[in-house]
Amino acid sequence: MRCICFFRESSKKWIVEAKNTISGETEVYIAKFLVVATGENGKPFIPEIPGMDSFPGEVVHSSAYKCGSGFENKQVLVVGSGNSGMEISFDLSNHGAYASLVVRSPVHVVTKQLIYMGMVLLKYLPMWFVDAMVTLLSRMELGDLSKFGIHRPRRGPFTHKIVTGQTPVLDVGTVNKIHTGEIKVVPAIDSTNGNMVKFSDGVEKYFDAIVFATGYKSVANDWLKDYNYILNEEGMPRNPFPNHWKGENGAYCVGLARDGISGVSKDAIAVAYDINGILSHEEKENGEALEDPS
Repeated sequence: MRCICFFRESSKKWIVEAKNTISGETEVYIAKFLVVATGENGKPFIPEIPGMDSFPGEVVHSSAYKCGSGFENKQVLVVGSGNSGMEISFDLSNHGAYASLVVRSPVHVVTKQLIYMGMVLLKYLPMWFVDAMVTLLSRMELGDLSKFGIHRPRRGPFTHKIVTGQTPVLDVGTVNKIHTGEIKVVPAIDSTNGNMVKFSDGVEKYFDAIVFATGYKSVANDWLKDYNYILNEEGMPRNPFPNHWKGENGAYCVGLARDGISGVSKDAIAVAYDINGILSHEEKENGEALEDPS
Protein backbone atom coordinates (compact mmCIF):
# COMPACT_ATOMS: atom_id res chain seq x y z
CA MET A 1 0.00 0.00 0.00
CA ARG A 2 1.10 3.56 -0.73
CA CYS A 3 0.08 6.33 1.61
CA ILE A 4 0.30 9.90 2.79
CA CYS A 5 -0.27 11.05 6.33
CA PHE A 6 -1.05 14.46 7.82
CA PHE A 7 -2.33 16.02 11.05
CA ARG A 8 -5.76 17.65 10.97
CA GLU A 9 -5.63 20.55 13.40
CA SER A 10 -9.43 20.99 13.60
CA SER A 11 -10.03 17.48 14.91
CA LYS A 12 -6.60 16.90 16.49
CA LYS A 13 -6.41 13.62 14.61
CA TRP A 14 -3.92 11.95 12.28
CA ILE A 15 -5.28 11.14 8.84
CA VAL A 16 -3.73 8.34 6.80
CA GLU A 17 -4.75 7.98 3.17
CA ALA A 18 -3.50 4.67 1.85
CA LYS A 19 -3.86 3.31 -1.67
CA ASN A 20 -4.47 -0.40 -1.84
CA THR A 21 -2.18 -1.47 -4.69
CA ILE A 22 -4.25 -4.63 -5.27
CA SER A 23 -7.74 -3.12 -5.50
CA GLY A 24 -6.63 0.39 -6.45
CA GLU A 25 -8.96 1.88 -3.85
CA THR A 26 -7.97 4.61 -1.41
CA GLU A 27 -8.53 3.73 2.24
CA VAL A 28 -8.68 6.39 4.94
CA TYR A 29 -7.66 5.81 8.55
CA ILE A 30 -8.17 8.28 11.40
CA ALA A 31 -6.23 8.01 14.68
CA LYS A 32 -5.41 9.91 17.82
CA PHE A 33 -1.87 8.54 17.85
CA LEU A 34 0.69 7.97 15.10
CA VAL A 35 3.74 5.71 15.46
CA VAL A 36 6.40 6.05 12.76
CA ALA A 37 8.17 2.69 12.53
CA THR A 38 9.33 2.54 8.92
CA GLY A 39 13.01 2.23 9.83
CA GLU A 40 16.20 4.20 9.25
CA ASN A 41 17.22 2.50 6.03
CA GLY A 42 14.47 3.33 3.59
CA LYS A 43 16.47 4.14 0.47
CA PRO A 44 20.14 4.23 -0.57
CA PHE A 45 21.86 7.54 0.10
CA ILE A 46 24.46 9.03 -2.25
CA PRO A 47 25.85 12.44 -1.22
CA GLU A 48 25.95 15.36 -3.63
CA ILE A 49 29.48 15.93 -4.94
CA PRO A 50 30.40 18.87 -7.19
CA GLY A 51 31.07 17.68 -10.74
CA MET A 52 29.73 14.18 -10.12
CA ASP A 53 27.53 14.40 -13.21
CA SER A 54 30.70 14.60 -15.33
CA PHE A 55 32.09 11.27 -14.08
CA PRO A 56 31.90 8.83 -17.03
CA GLY A 57 32.72 5.64 -15.14
CA GLU A 58 30.48 3.21 -13.28
CA VAL A 59 28.79 4.57 -10.15
CA VAL A 60 27.10 2.11 -7.83
CA HIS A 61 25.66 2.15 -4.31
CA SER A 62 26.75 -0.61 -1.95
CA SER A 63 23.19 -1.96 -1.94
CA ALA A 64 23.62 -2.87 -5.62
CA TYR A 65 27.23 -4.09 -5.34
CA LYS A 66 27.55 -7.81 -6.04
CA CYS A 67 31.19 -8.79 -6.54
CA GLY A 68 34.55 -7.30 -7.41
CA SER A 69 35.17 -9.63 -10.36
CA GLY A 70 33.98 -7.02 -12.85
CA PHE A 71 36.52 -4.44 -11.63
CA GLU A 72 39.77 -6.31 -12.23
CA ASN A 73 42.72 -3.97 -13.02
CA LYS A 74 40.48 -0.94 -12.52
CA GLN A 75 41.00 2.00 -10.18
CA VAL A 76 37.98 1.92 -7.87
CA LEU A 77 37.12 4.51 -5.22
CA VAL A 78 35.04 3.31 -2.27
CA VAL A 79 33.31 6.12 -0.41
CA GLY A 80 32.42 5.27 3.19
CA SER A 81 34.52 3.67 5.91
CA GLY A 82 31.83 1.68 7.70
CA ASN A 83 31.56 -2.09 7.60
CA SER A 84 30.22 -2.11 4.03
CA GLY A 85 32.98 0.16 2.74
CA MET A 86 35.72 -1.86 4.40
CA GLU A 87 34.34 -5.18 3.18
CA ILE A 88 33.83 -3.93 -0.39
CA SER A 89 37.39 -2.55 -0.50
CA PHE A 90 38.68 -5.93 0.65
CA ASP A 91 36.60 -7.78 -1.96
CA LEU A 92 37.70 -5.45 -4.75
CA SER A 93 41.34 -5.95 -3.86
CA ASN A 94 40.90 -9.73 -3.76
CA HIS A 95 39.54 -9.57 -7.31
CA GLY A 96 42.46 -7.60 -8.70
CA ALA A 97 41.08 -4.07 -8.47
CA TYR A 98 43.14 -1.12 -7.20
CA ALA A 99 40.92 0.01 -4.33
CA SER A 100 41.08 3.36 -2.57
CA LEU A 101 38.96 3.94 0.53
CA VAL A 102 37.62 7.36 1.55
CA VAL A 103 37.88 7.81 5.33
CA ARG A 104 36.41 11.14 6.31
CA SER A 105 35.56 10.73 10.01
CA PRO A 106 37.13 8.95 12.99
CA VAL A 107 36.13 5.31 13.23
CA HIS A 108 36.82 2.36 15.53
CA VAL A 109 38.24 -0.63 13.67
CA VAL A 110 38.30 -3.79 15.77
CA THR A 111 38.15 -7.56 15.39
CA LYS A 112 35.03 -9.64 15.90
CA GLN A 113 36.74 -11.49 18.73
CA LEU A 114 37.48 -8.27 20.63
CA ILE A 115 33.89 -7.06 20.31
CA TYR A 116 32.59 -10.39 21.57
CA MET A 117 35.02 -10.26 24.49
CA GLY A 118 33.94 -6.71 25.27
CA MET A 119 30.25 -7.64 25.26
CA VAL A 120 30.93 -10.43 27.75
CA LEU A 121 33.03 -8.17 30.00
CA LEU A 122 30.33 -5.47 30.00
CA LYS A 123 28.21 -7.80 32.13
CA TYR A 124 30.77 -7.54 34.93
CA LEU A 125 32.88 -4.41 34.38
CA PRO A 126 32.16 -0.69 33.84
CA MET A 127 31.96 0.46 30.24
CA TRP A 128 34.87 2.91 30.52
CA PHE A 129 37.16 0.06 31.54
CA VAL A 130 35.98 -2.26 28.76
CA ASP A 131 36.32 0.57 26.21
CA ALA A 132 39.90 1.19 27.31
CA MET A 133 40.79 -2.50 27.20
CA VAL A 134 39.27 -3.12 23.74
CA THR A 135 40.89 0.03 22.34
CA LEU A 136 44.32 -0.95 23.67
CA LEU A 137 44.08 -4.54 22.42
CA SER A 138 42.83 -3.51 18.99
CA ARG A 139 45.70 -1.05 18.66
CA MET A 140 48.15 -3.80 19.58
CA GLU A 141 46.57 -6.30 17.16
CA LEU A 142 45.82 -4.03 14.18
CA GLY A 143 48.62 -1.51 14.60
CA ASP A 144 48.63 2.28 14.40
CA LEU A 145 46.19 3.21 11.64
CA SER A 146 46.49 6.96 12.15
CA LYS A 147 49.53 7.05 9.86
CA PHE A 148 47.22 5.91 7.05
CA GLY A 149 44.56 8.51 7.86
CA ILE A 150 42.30 6.33 10.00
CA HIS A 151 41.81 7.93 13.41
CA ARG A 152 39.92 6.58 16.39
CA PRO A 153 37.07 8.58 18.00
CA ARG A 154 37.74 10.19 21.35
CA ARG A 155 35.21 7.88 23.02
CA GLY A 156 35.70 4.13 23.31
CA PRO A 157 33.86 1.80 20.88
CA PHE A 158 30.94 0.91 23.15
CA THR A 159 30.38 4.42 24.50
CA HIS A 160 30.70 5.84 20.99
CA LYS A 161 28.00 3.41 19.78
CA ILE A 162 25.59 4.57 22.47
CA VAL A 163 26.24 8.29 21.96
CA THR A 164 26.37 8.41 18.14
CA GLY A 165 24.82 5.15 16.96
CA GLN A 166 27.99 4.41 14.98
CA THR A 167 28.86 0.73 15.09
CA PRO A 168 32.55 -0.27 15.30
CA VAL A 169 33.97 -1.63 12.04
CA LEU A 170 34.80 -5.33 12.20
CA ASP A 171 38.00 -6.01 10.29
CA VAL A 172 37.74 -8.79 7.70
CA GLY A 173 41.30 -8.44 6.47
CA THR A 174 41.11 -4.90 5.12
CA VAL A 175 43.56 -3.53 7.69
CA ASN A 176 46.30 -5.90 6.57
CA LYS A 177 45.84 -4.78 2.97
CA ILE A 178 46.03 -1.16 4.10
CA HIS A 179 49.32 -1.91 5.86
CA THR A 180 50.73 -3.57 2.74
CA GLY A 181 49.53 -0.76 0.48
CA GLU A 182 47.13 -2.95 -1.52
CA ILE A 183 44.29 -0.68 -0.37
CA LYS A 184 44.92 3.06 -0.25
CA VAL A 185 43.25 5.40 2.24
CA VAL A 186 42.23 8.85 0.99
CA PRO A 187 40.50 11.83 2.68
CA ALA A 188 37.11 13.35 1.87
CA ILE A 189 36.17 14.10 -1.74
CA ASP A 190 36.25 17.74 -2.75
CA SER A 191 34.97 17.45 -6.33
CA THR A 192 35.15 15.44 -9.54
CA ASN A 193 36.03 16.41 -13.09
CA GLY A 194 35.56 13.58 -15.53
CA ASN A 195 37.50 10.59 -14.24
CA MET A 196 39.61 12.81 -11.99
CA VAL A 197 38.63 13.02 -8.34
CA LYS A 198 40.01 15.82 -6.19
CA PHE A 199 40.34 15.21 -2.45
CA SER A 200 40.26 17.60 0.48
CA ASP A 201 44.07 17.58 0.71
CA GLY A 202 44.31 18.89 -2.87
CA VAL A 203 45.48 15.62 -4.41
CA GLU A 204 43.77 14.49 -7.64
CA LYS A 205 43.56 10.90 -8.83
CA TYR A 206 42.07 8.99 -11.78
CA PHE A 207 39.29 6.44 -11.13
CA ASP A 208 37.36 4.07 -13.38
CA ALA A 209 34.51 3.47 -10.94
CA ILE A 210 33.08 4.74 -7.66
CA VAL A 211 31.23 2.65 -5.08
CA PHE A 212 29.20 4.60 -2.53
CA ALA A 213 29.01 2.75 0.79
CA THR A 214 27.31 5.78 2.31
CA GLY A 215 24.38 4.13 3.98
CA TYR A 216 20.68 4.74 3.69
CA LYS A 217 18.17 7.47 4.35
CA SER A 218 14.78 7.40 6.03
CA VAL A 219 11.81 7.76 3.65
CA ALA A 220 9.35 8.76 6.37
CA ASN A 221 9.27 12.38 5.21
CA ASP A 222 8.10 11.23 1.78
CA TRP A 223 4.74 10.07 3.14
CA LEU A 224 4.51 11.93 6.44
CA LYS A 225 3.60 15.47 5.42
CA ASP A 226 3.53 16.91 8.95
CA TYR A 227 6.79 15.22 9.92
CA ASN A 228 7.97 18.26 11.91
CA TYR A 229 5.93 17.12 14.92
CA ILE A 230 8.30 14.17 15.42
CA LEU A 231 11.10 14.18 12.78
CA ASN A 232 13.70 16.55 11.39
CA GLU A 233 14.36 17.26 7.72
CA GLU A 234 16.49 14.12 7.45
CA GLY A 235 13.63 11.89 8.54
CA MET A 236 15.24 11.18 11.91
CA PRO A 237 13.98 12.03 15.43
CA ARG A 238 13.69 15.75 16.06
CA ASN A 239 14.28 15.39 19.79
CA PRO A 240 17.63 14.21 21.16
CA PHE A 241 18.19 10.84 22.80
CA PRO A 242 16.76 9.54 25.12
CA ASN A 243 13.53 11.48 24.49
CA HIS A 244 13.72 10.98 20.73
CA TRP A 245 10.71 8.64 20.59
CA LYS A 246 8.07 11.22 21.57
CA GLY A 247 6.88 14.18 19.52
CA GLU A 248 3.86 16.46 19.55
CA ASN A 249 0.16 15.87 18.89
CA GLY A 250 0.32 12.16 19.58
CA ALA A 251 3.22 11.46 17.22
CA TYR A 252 5.84 8.86 18.14
CA CYS A 253 8.68 7.01 16.44
CA VAL A 254 10.18 3.57 16.99
CA GLY A 255 13.49 2.24 15.71
CA LEU A 256 15.07 5.51 14.63
CA ALA A 257 17.65 5.83 17.41
CA ARG A 258 20.45 3.98 15.57
CA ASP A 259 20.54 1.59 18.52
CA GLY A 260 19.84 -1.74 16.85
CA ILE A 261 17.19 -4.26 17.87
CA SER A 262 17.53 -3.43 21.56
CA GLY A 263 16.84 0.22 20.75
CA VAL A 264 13.70 -0.74 18.82
CA SER A 265 12.50 -2.72 21.85
CA LYS A 266 13.17 0.19 24.23
CA ASP A 267 11.34 2.63 21.96
CA ALA A 268 8.33 0.34 21.57
CA ILE A 269 8.02 -0.15 25.34
CA ALA A 270 8.34 3.59 25.99
CA VAL A 271 5.70 4.44 23.39
CA ALA A 272 3.30 1.76 24.64
CA TYR A 273 3.61 2.95 28.24
CA ASP A 274 3.13 6.58 27.25
CA ILE A 275 0.01 5.94 25.16
CA ASN A 276 -1.41 3.69 27.86
CA GLY A 277 -0.80 6.43 30.43
CA ILE A 278 -2.59 9.02 28.31
CA LEU A 279 -5.58 6.76 27.67
CA SER A 280 -5.80 5.71 31.33
CA HIS A 281 -5.74 9.35 32.42
CA GLU A 282 -8.49 10.26 29.94
CA GLU A 283 -10.58 7.28 31.04
CA LYS A 284 -10.23 8.30 34.65
CA GLU A 285 -11.22 11.90 33.89
CA ASN A 286 -14.24 10.77 31.89
CA GLY A 287 -15.29 8.46 34.70
CA GLU A 288 -15.06 11.24 37.26
CA ALA A 289 -17.05 13.52 34.99
CA LEU A 290 -19.85 10.95 34.73
CA GLU A 291 -19.95 10.51 38.50
CA ASP A 292 -20.14 14.27 39.13
CA PRO A 293 -23.83 15.01 40.04
CA SER A 294 -23.45 18.64 39.02
